[in-house]
Amino acid sequence: MKRSISCKQNTGNSMAVGLLLVCLTGLVFSEEPPDVKCLMVNVEYVQCMWNGSATPGVNYTFYSRFENGFKECDNYVLENTTIVGCDHTYEKLIIKRFSKFTTKLKLGNRSFEQFHELKSKVKLNAPVNLTAMNGSDWNLRYYWNYTCNTNCIESEVRHRINGKEWKTILLQRNYYSINLPSNSYLYELQVRGRIPDACGQSDIWSDWSPPVFWGSMRESYGTDTNKPRFYSSVQKTILYVVGPIVFFILVIILVRNERIRVILIPVLPDPGKNLVKILAEDNVEEWLPISKGIKEGFKVNYIERVCSVGDYSRNPQSTSESSADPSSFDHSSGSCASLVATN
Repeated sequence: MKRSISCKQNTGNSMAVGLLLVCLTGLVFSEEPPDVKCLMVNVEYVQCMWNGSATPGVNYTFYSRFENGFKECDNYVLENTTIVGCDHTYEKLIIKRFSKFTTKLKLGNRSFEQFHELKSKVKLNAPVNLTAMNGSDWNLRYYWNYTCNTNCIESEVRHRINGKEWKTILLQRNYYSINLPSNSYLYELQVRGRIPDACGQSDIWSDWSPPVFWGSMRESYGTDTNKPRFYSSVQKTILYVVGPIVFFILVIILVRNERIRVILIPVLPDPGKNLVKILAEDNVEEWLPISKGIKEGFKVNYIERVCSVGDYSRNPQSTSESSADPSSFDHSSGSCASLVATN
């Protein structure tokens, strides 16, 4: 009698364990399959994750394909000991991104398929080698590179001065210039990129590059770099508003007041008139750009003795000849004589 009771108890325990296993298995298969979200990373591989809402309680086997047959994941992503994603490498992804992508999660004999459009879900790596250089034209130039195997990339640049509000601009090139920067300002710049509309636009931007700084935050009124620059902006506003008004008033004064105009804007002499005057007065040495010593050489520093000129007639008398002898003239008076012979 005791043995029969023991057998009945063992049979009841086995049935309970079996029912519990059946219930647990049913719960697992009755759960909704996790939502798979895929992303093309840097046009190098496809990353699919299925832990968006919560970490799944079981490990799924992952398969994916573009056009050919399914391939199992070659690199699973784990969270603790649970599989939550897959990084699958494909060739020529820059072209395959326009094709339909299919994923399949498999658990036991059950599988769950999803379709994905990856054209707009390409995320590039953040730009690298971001550098700042001072050009020969005194402008500040920034350069950067991308690590993906495509040149069809648009860049978004954001920069700010002294930690103020960001200013952004879209570029189709890998450089950016700031005209005539000031060494007393601190310039900060970051870049991110994505596939543009010309090549099938992606909706996802890359992460921002690490910031690059240039300059300093020196202030004329102190060394506190966190101090706002209110005075600088006010001075610029006053200069832009008051400057044109003051300039207009000065122009009116110069036009209406001849004396002030002559003082501020002297009349330049006419070189043509002056040249005629110099030549007429025979005073060329005053006009020539020569030294004072040479000018003194043009002045007469001696006195010429004035000579009286006379004429005489030759007579046959000897007395006349003796009187006409040049030696008979008196030289005591300090005058000289010049004889002119006449026939």
